[in-house]
Amino acid sequence: MHNSVHLSPKFSIITVTYNAGKVLEDTIRSVASQTYQNVEYLIVDGASKDNTLQIAEKYKEHIHQIVSESDKGLYDAMNKGIRMATGDYVCFLNAGDKLHEESTLQQMVHSLKGQKELPDVIYGETAIVDEKGNFLRMRRLATPEKLNWKSFKKGMLVCHQAFFAKRKLAIKESYDLSYRFSADFDWCIRIMKQSTLLHNTHQTLIDYLNEGMTTQNHKASLKERFRIMCKHYGWVSTTLYHLWFVLRLICKK
Repeated sequence: MHNSVHLSPKFSIITVTYNAGKVLEDTIRSVASQTYQNVEYLIVDGASKDNTLQIAEKYKEHIHQIVSESDKGLYDAMNKGIRMATGDYVCFLNAGDKLHEESTLQQMVHSLKGQKELPDVIYGETAIVDEKGNFLRMRRLATPEKLNWKSFKKGMLVCHQAFFAKRKLAIKESYDLSYRFSADFDWCIRIMKQSTLLHNTHQTLIDYLNEGMTTQNHKASLKERFRIMCKHYGWVSTTLYHLWFVLRLICKK
């Protein structure tokens, strides 16, 4: 009897789009060119007014489902994507972002060798790239060797795109629409609370397109994160951590 099983999970990769015509093609191609075959690709569009759907149509043999209808925003569309998915794992790949290499999913699966069962969460590193796909830097926050729900006390240490959650957990923990900017932060923490096995691939999984969030949204997003941290980690601990963030910033200057 072999101890380790041969694991070949199915990945549901979901791209939520709204007027994403300028950046969508690279994202679709990065999924379509994967050497690993057990993948379904879903595009959830919020009734785009540009050429988003024409681009999706052009690659339709690589896309398992395309829906286009108005929704209540990004996280509502993501919840819809989870309900459509049939894979073992869900991954949200933004329009403009790409899987790091053609062999990324294959390497992820390879990194599971020796596991007796599929982990609840598979995660890895994120590279920040410019609009031509040139590498700029690695993500500022480093991925922890061992991830658990308390890890995010220090901020979102794993990029949402490089966080592959088991679909059955994702269905139980849908995105909370009361958060407009940081529902993914809250969602990842809730998924991790439900997880026993979180697997570090030690690989760069995602090329993340460097688009600055508007300063206004950035502020709102940080306020939401603070609320989310208070909810999960308590007010005192969160406030102390934030004081430390501020001190760290001042000392770095």
